[in-house]
Amino acid sequence: MPKNLSKSPAGKGPRTPARKPARVAANRPKGASKRTVQRTAKAPLKAAPDLSQERIVRALETIAAHLAAQGKPTVEIESFERADAYVWHPDGRLSAVPRVSRVELFLLRGVDRMRDILMENTERFAGGLPANNALLWGARGMGKSSLVKAAHASINADRKPVDKLKLIEIHREDIETLPMLMEKLRHSDFRFIVFIDDLSFDGNDASYKSLKAVLEGGIEGRPENVILYATSNRRHLLARDMIENERSTAINPGEAVEEKVSLSDRFGLWLGFHRCSQDEYLAMVRGYCSHFGIEIDDEALEREALEWSTTRGSRSGRVAWQFVQELAGRLGVKLTSK
Repeated sequence: MPKNLSKSPAGKGPRTPARKPARVAANRPKGASKRTVQRTAKAPLKAAPDLSQERIVRALETIAAHLAAQGKPTVEIESFERADAYVWHPDGRLSAVPRVSRVELFLLRGVDRMRDILMENTERFAGGLPANNALLWGARGMGKSSLVKAAHASINADRKPVDKLKLIEIHREDIETLPMLMEKLRHSDFRFIVFIDDLSFDGNDASYKSLKAVLEGGIEGRPENVILYATSNRRHLLARDMIENERSTAINPGEAVEEKVSLSDRFGLWLGFHRCSQDEYLAMVRGYCSHFGIEIDDEALEREALEWSTTRGSRSGRVAWQFVQELAGRLGVKLTSK
């Protein structure tokens, strides 16, 4: 007979094995069944939902979805026949610009040397010859952006639609998507000027590395049908305090500063724009008045133009244009070409 079997009453056969009493039985509430006690004992193993963990999970799911969307090949085939100018969006879209806001090339005064150099470089590029990326830097309001747009329009003036240059503007804050744009343009039959206006970097902004890679780095390099033109008020694209901070905190100050300053070196052309003289400023004003048919006595024009520049505290092409708009509005002249 198996161990732990007690004798059964006479005539009733063997008993089942004797079981040790469970400790929970001693503490079992009166009237509570064994199943209820077992449920109560297991209940602490089921933790209540942690709201902070749920928020973390939701945040991770959102980040994963965002990264997956960025990783998708949003670069679609573009015909580039809709317009001659586009604006690049970081989600992979190119918005056509039917009418570019620009001034005629001959209206840009006081920048003759920079104009001739940029035009020659652009003409070579449009003709399929080697050309340099260009950085237009210097005094504000001296026509850096206007020169890029005017050069593009001037080159396209006498070209067939299939041979026209395309101007694509990318905003400063979207530079990290520049490699995606390059991939979109690489396989096109057109040639492109990628234009970055008011380029500069501050603080711990590391997006300049994307620009460096496109300009001269990477195994693919810059596409042969793309050239980059950028404008900036700074020659080295970095704030002075940013450079000084690198010198004071880096283990090797020279190398840290050299890495950031080397960005400007990757532009083959440096075109400097400086403050204009009084004669150049007045020549800009007279040129605008002649072009738009604003008739006013020359002595009065000179006096008012100089007074306007004095109140603004500077002389530049932008200040000259603002004065002409004020003068035209006062005299009831619409700013349309003759």
